[in-house]
Amino acid sequence: MDIGAKLKELRVLKGLTQEELADRAELSKGFISQVERDLTSPSIATLLDILQCLGTTVGDFFNESSEEQIVFGKADYFEKDDPEYKNHIQWIIPNAQKNTMEPLLLTLEAGGSTYPDNPHEGEEFGYILSGAITIHLGNRVVKAKKGESFYYVADKKHYLTSKNGASLIWVSSPPSF
Repeated sequence: MDIGAKLKELRVLKGLTQEELADRAELSKGFISQVERDLTSPSIATLLDILQCLGTTVGDFFNESSEEQIVFGKADYFEKDDPEYKNHIQWIIPNAQKNTMEPLLLTLEAGGSTYPDNPHEGEEFGYILSGAITIHLGNRVVKAKKGESFYYVADKKHYLTSKNGASLIWVSSPPSF
C-alpha cells in the first residue's frame, strides 16, 4: 500500500491544502509533503492524528477493497462456439453469472439457433445488431430484425433461431447460461 498517495488522495477529497492538514494535525507542512511523497513515514500516533483530521479510521484507511471493473473489452470476453446449434456466444461481462443479469453477444449462423431453454424464473431482453431472428416462446413465434429489441418473461420454453444469420446482444436476468 502506498500510504503517502492514499493520504494525499484523502486530503484532496476533503478539500484541504497540505498547510491546512498540517495545522489541524499540529505538524509542519514540510512533514506532510514528505509523507505524501513517501520520503518519510509517520509514527503510528502521528498517522492516527492525521487520519482523525481527515475524518477516517485506521481500519477504513487500510481496507484495500479493490474497485470493480466497469469497462470490458474483447480480451475480457469468454467465448464459445457450438457447431451443433451453429452459434457463437461471447459472454461480454466476465463472471456475470454471479450478477443479477448476464449480457451476451450472440451470433447465429444461417440456420443457427440457441439451445432450447426450459421455463425458468426471470426475464430476457435482446437487441438485434444485424440480421433477423425468430423468437420461439411457448406456442408463440415472433420475428425481430436489425434495430429492433425484444423482451419476455422466461416462464415458457424458449429459444431463438435465424434463417440467414444474425448478431444480437442478449441479456438474461437472472443468468441462465
